[in-house]
Amino acid sequence: MKISARLSAVVGASALVLGALAGAAPAATATTQAVTPPDIPVANVKQHLADLQSIATANGGNRAHGRTGYKASVDFVKAKLDAAGYTTTLQPFTYNGATGYNLIADWPGGDPNQVVMSGSHLDSVTAGPGINDNGSGSAAILETALAVSRAQLQPTKHIRFGWWGAEEYGMIGSKYYVNNLPAAERSKITGYLNFDMIGSPNPGYFVYDDDPTIEQTFKNYFAGVGIPTEIETEGDGRSDHAPFKNVGIPVGGLFSGADYIKTAAQAQKWGGTSGLAFDRCYHASCDTSANINDTALDRNSDAIAYAVWNLSSGTTTPPTGTVFTNDTDVTVPDNGAAVTSSVTVSGVTGNAPANLAVGVNIVHTYIGDLIVDLIAPDGSVYNLSNRAGGSADNINQTYTVNASSEVANGVWQLRVQDKAAADTGYINQFKLTFP
Repeated sequence: MKISARLSAVVGASALVLGALAGAAPAATATTQAVTPPDIPVANVKQHLADLQSIATANGGNRAHGRTGYKASVDFVKAKLDAAGYTTTLQPFTYNGATGYNLIADWPGGDPNQVVMSGSHLDSVTAGPGINDNGSGSAAILETALAVSRAQLQPTKHIRFGWWGAEEYGMIGSKYYVNNLPAAERSKITGYLNFDMIGSPNPGYFVYDDDPTIEQTFKNYFAGVGIPTEIETEGDGRSDHAPFKNVGIPVGGLFSGADYIKTAAQAQKWGGTSGLAFDRCYHASCDTSANINDTALDRNSDAIAYAVWNLSSGTTTPPTGTVFTNDTDVTVPDNGAAVTSSVTVSGVTGNAPANLAVGVNIVHTYIGDLIVDLIAPDGSVYNLSNRAGGSADNINQTYTVNASSEVANGVWQLRVQDKAAADTGYINQFKLTFP
């Protein structure tokens, strides 16, 4: 956040709230139930933060505009989104003689004339890695975007995410995006949601009071989980919602506090320590992966998903079978030992099917290096890919395996080995679908 920036429990959100963002007339009765979003696994969000910390550590200790750590951060997020089925656009701009980048990701489907957009700035200050400011918001919307993909959400409105560059210099990236967006495209954005610092170590729970529909959506979530909120005032106009608001786009967002001091009343309400800043490491070298309150990160991440699901009025595609998934990233060592991702299958009667669907999502810069196998619970090996694909990036494919000789229940593994030097990657997702 530049200078000082500023949750399935609720099922009774009214049609007044859900319809207002699209310009719908108020309903005669408030009987529409809120869409129930998934729980966002805080462990996944924290893994993204650990990855951003590693990027900063490997690039001079920060992820600032014009530095190698920022570009590496953009590349990291983009690879995740590309593998998840998003259409991504890298938007370069120049500031202070250095190239910066915005990353825009569009989920297919939904009314293109009604866009619900969520965004966070991805850059840090030069003093440190910027894990709360603003790895926290960036990681939370990344995991929300991946949850949209996992659910195969079919929203009424179009869903878009944005990661902004050079916010710390005065919202440069988001200003560039808005200023270069034709007026007709601006008018299609029915709401922009901003998330800048949502895991502060001495947290508060602040909600932007700009657009009343968006504000009420967040308040509905927090009321449903019994968390009181306050209106955000610390960062008014000082984060990436400002350029959107300035051209008439409805905005809202969440914030957990920066260098303002927590009062005794706030500490009584939320816990934590009065007399100390919400984030004592704001804009400092100690804004590392240790500078995060897991509870605040978890609550705010779930609130983001609640807002995205409800404001886009989405529905999910019913699964066509029983699905077992592992979404934990597993690094594939360059020209090294094999690694595995596992799922435990239970509750399936008899043997596996002759058409077992094996979903493989591997982010890698040269898939011709990879041997990919499915390992059944008894140790039987089914080869899926043997150094195929040449210099292409990423494996995002569902394989069909005749596993009818295997007992269904047990631990199944996806085994991946990189057999050549110079290219790297990771297992992003392993999924088995039993019809």
